[in-house]
Amino acid sequence: MIKYLFQRILYMLAVLALLSLVIYLVYNLLPIDKAADMAMQEIAANKNLIYAERYLYWQRRYGLDGSLFTRYLRWLGLAPFYDGSFHGLLQGNLGTSVAYGKPVVEVIAEPLKNTLFLNLLSTALSLGITLPLGAFCAVKRGSKRDTAVQIGTIVGYSMPAFIIAILFIWLFAIKLDLFPVSGMSSVGKDYVGFRAFLDKLWHLALPLIVMTFCSLGGMTRYVRASMIEALNMDCIRTARAKGLSERLVVRSHAWRNALLPIVTLVIGWLMGIFSGSIMIENIFGINGIGKVYFDALTANDNEIALAMQMFYIALALLGNLLVDVAYGLVDPRIRVNK
Repeated sequence: MIKYLFQRILYMLAVLALLSLVIYLVYNLLPIDKAADMAMQEIAANKNLIYAERYLYWQRRYGLDGSLFTRYLRWLGLAPFYDGSFHGLLQGNLGTSVAYGKPVVEVIAEPLKNTLFLNLLSTALSLGITLPLGAFCAVKRGSKRDTAVQIGTIVGYSMPAFIIAILFIWLFAIKLDLFPVSGMSSVGKDYVGFRAFLDKLWHLALPLIVMTFCSLGGMTRYVRASMIEALNMDCIRTARAKGLSERLVVRSHAWRNALLPIVTLVIGWLMGIFSGSIMIENIFGINGIGKVYFDALTANDNEIALAMQMFYIALALLGNLLVDVAYGLVDPRIRVNK
């Protein structure tokens, strides 16, 4: 197992390095020169300044002088800046946001917390509903209750997330007036401590309901299909022939065999929560990482876009590793150390 993990980590680092180069080259194809923008702003404020001098100053400060490959190494933290210092990704420096005028780490810190809170809670609620519901539908396949659940999941799975969000806003926020339409805190209220936490929960309740509802259709059908396949296995027929109770067959035998494909779904879903639920965050005005990433792309804020893209790549590689390791834990027949 240790040898396998070591090999996979080396593979992940190689892929991460290659993709970082590709992404950096792609973003540098854009006609954006923040050194020139900063120099022009200074010239506009002070006509006595010389553009060439200020342009060179900002190039050196941002590490944009030199060849493209040198700039890439500076961005990684493997090559020094003009003053001889190293402050790239490897040193924990994600750069400075042009739009916000602050380090990228400070810009994404709070949105990342909001995205984590919202998506982890949504994931927990979705799994708590879909896992038992999908298993129940598989065991009661063909019954009226199974048919009703399948019709409901098809409707939920087929409707776009923004349509569901609009319908829920109309129902819960406008008609029933139970939740606010958008935002993360009450306007004009300076709550602190636990009261501020409750106010935040109240504002996040509606997007949380929407995200959970949008996840139910696909996941329930996936769990149901996996469970039905497991119930048709020869080992399940053997267990029933031995006289085991149906409850024991389902819990101890069928569910264990159905877990393998479900593990892929669950871990992949957990790894995908950092994408920020861009649509939901924009609809409900939530200060999440998805909204920050979307705003960075529209504002040509490459420092944030590059940092977030690298974060997503690293997360995807980590997710693949976790899926492979989880396979071995769920199914002893799979030997990841061979």
